[in-house]
Amino acid sequence: MKQAGFSWIVMVGLVWMQGAMAEGTKFRAEVNVPCRAVTQGPLSHWFGYYDKEQFDPSGRYLLGMAVDFDDRPPTADDTIRIGMVDLHEQDRWIDLGETRAWGWQQGCMLQWVPGSASQIIYNDRRDGQFVAVIQDAFTGETRTLPQAIYALSPNGRYAVTTNFARLDETRPGYGYEGGKDAWGDQLHPAGDGIVRLDLKTGESKLILSLDQIAAFQPQETMEGAKHWFNHLLVNPAGNRFIFLHRWEPVKKEGPRWRTRMFTANLDGSDISCLADHDMVSHFIWKNPTQILAYTRKPESGDQYHLYTDQSDTVDIVGGEVFTRDGHCTISPDGRWMLTDTYPDQERMQTLMLYNLERKELVILGRFYMDTHFKDQSRCDLHGRWSRDGQRVCIDSLHSGQRQMYLLDVSRIVR
Repeated sequence: MKQAGFSWIVMVGLVWMQGAMAEGTKFRAEVNVPCRAVTQGPLSHWFGYYDKEQFDPSGRYLLGMAVDFDDRPPTADDTIRIGMVDLHEQDRWIDLGETRAWGWQQGCMLQWVPGSASQIIYNDRRDGQFVAVIQDAFTGETRTLPQAIYALSPNGRYAVTTNFARLDETRPGYGYEGGKDAWGDQLHPAGDGIVRLDLKTGESKLILSLDQIAAFQPQETMEGAKHWFNHLLVNPAGNRFIFLHRWEPVKKEGPRWRTRMFTANLDGSDISCLADHDMVSHFIWKNPTQILAYTRKPESGDQYHLYTDQSDTVDIVGGEVFTRDGHCTISPDGRWMLTDTYPDQERMQTLMLYNLERKELVILGRFYMDTHFKDQSRCDLHGRWSRDGQRVCIDSLHSGQRQMYLLDVSRIVR
């Protein structure tokens, strides 16, 4: 049916998901495409954020994490297992190691190293320090880098990162327990901020300090506030990256924290502020020069906006469809937007595809999340594309336990 210039496409045929609880319980999922659980109990499994490579280049192996609890924030003493699912061998779980630096939302930044068919990278805590580990998933060979990573460049040479101990204090659930912020008593230290890490040599360099960003077009609400960086992501060309600058105003009026969205060169130069109206949420690079982000603008309100880097060009995306924030990402061919919602009044999370050219919305499914799982222990769907754009993997609690599910979207995106 047609509405307001766009199309709704609801796939025919309801698929009751493998792993759903027995009929009559509140745990359920309503799925409109072929779908299967690729992990199962007794352990809980998940991957986390939507902006990292979960599938290996061949599409056979799917990274994930496992833990024996589901419903509370992690402590410094909690260790999780790292592994991968062999999708060609009855979804066999292959254990790869463990880590002590993780959170429910972004895990331990586990992902495949770009340009490699065998190497993975993840964060850990060793001797009270947050580090990164590069590991060959098939031989087990490892090497350790002196700092934890946040986002990788597409050539696999560099990472950009920030202070996870500070992030744990200012934005619980995104930093890591068990660390110590050397600048914890400073509001915007000159010695702390965004660091570029050479994955080959281990050399690191502070490329943008919190003091620098706090001095960039300062706002009244920044007075006396503590500042931090969050959500770093390098563009597909590897020459610029995006980051959020956040602070919590002393006067408790309006949003708990304020946010600005910036881009910069990979050496920290040529800073560009793209959004500075207090609210910036999830984003993704659409291509090397455009960013899709759920933000607030005075003239259009809270919307998915498409920003052109280093310019004032901003367009609304799916304004007639999307009324709520979600975790957005773009298909490998650039034609489809994949996103989700937080639980609605029925506690159902919706997973959707949106054709950016035809303005068609496809509802892939709805997944239940009980009210018991909230705040840090919630489980967002965080849809992740396979590299060929034919499948999507999500995390879901609809069975009552956190597990990973694989959806076949090939009929839709062809």
